Amino acid sequence: MAVFEGNTGASAQLAPESASKWWEYSGRTVGLPLGFATLVVLGWEVFCHTSKISPELLPPPSAVGLVLAENYGILLRQAVPTTLETIGSFLIASVLGVTLAVAVTFSERVREALFPNIVIFQLIPKVALAPLFIVWLGVGSQSCVAFGVFIAFFPVVVSTAAGLVGASPEALRLCRSLTATQWQIFRMVRFPNAIPFIFAGMKVGVTMAMIGVIVGEFVTAQVGLGYIIIFASSAAETATVLAAIALLCLIGLGLYGGVALAELLMRRWYGGEIAVGGFV
Repeated sequence: MAVFEGNTGASAQLAPESASKWWEYSGRTVGLPLGFATLVVLGWEVFCHTSKISPELLPPPSAVGLVLAENYGILLRQAVPTTLETIGSFLIASVLGVTLAVAVTFSERVREALFPNIVIFQLIPKVALAPLFIVWLGVGSQSCVAFGVFIAFFPVVVSTAAGLVGASPEALRLCRSLTATQWQIFRMVRFPNAIPFIFAGMKVGVTMAMIGVIVGEFVTAQVGLGYIIIFASSAAETATVLAAIALLCLIGLGLYGGVALAELLMRRWYGGEIAVGGFV
C-alpha cells in the first residue's frame, strides 16, 4: 500500500510538470509564429499608410482582407480545383517516390540504371518543360497534375532511400542471424527506420506539388487560383493577387498539417517516440 501511494504521489508530481511542458511547447510553436506574423501584417499596414505608396503597387492588408471578404465565394470555388490537383499530384508523387526508393535500395542493378537518370531528370529546368506538357496532355488539369508530380517526386525518392539505407547495421545483422527474409527485414527494420525520412520528403513534396500545380495553372489552366493570379495581375489588381496568394498559403498549411498528422499517427502505430522539434 505504501508503495502504491508512493507511486501515485510521484505520478501526481510528474503529471503537472509534463502538462506544463506541453503547454509551454504549444505556446512557443503556435504563439510565436502567430505573433511574428501579426507584427509583420501590422508593420505592412502602417508602412502602406505612412509612405503613401500606390495601392496598385502594394495594397495594405486591409485592402486584401476586403477583397477576400467580398469575393470569398469566387475564390473558394477557384481554390477547389487547385486543391484537388495538388492532393492528386502529391499522392501520385509519394507513391512513385517511395516505389522508386524501394527499388533503388534493394537492387544494385536498378540503382545503377535508374538513380543517375532520376538525378539528371531532376536537373532539367522545370518551367522549360511546361509547353511540352501542354503538347502531350493538352490544356487542363492533366497538365497541372503531371507538372506537380514532376516537381514533387524527387524529394520523396531521396529521403525515402536515405531512410531505408540508414537502418542500423546491428539490427540488420541480428535479423540475418535469425534467418529473417528480406520482406521481414524490410517490414520490421528498414521501413520503421525510414518513417521519419519518408515524411520529411513528403512534407517537402506537398509544398513542391502546390508550386508545380500553380505553375501549371499559369501556363495551361482556365480555372484555379493560379489562373486568378495571372488574370488579376494582367489587370493590375494587386489586392486580388495577394488575396489568392493568402488563400494558397492557408491551403498549403492545411496540407502540410495533414502530412504531419499522418506522420504522428504512423509513429504511434509503430510505437516510436514523437519528435517535437526541428524544421520538419
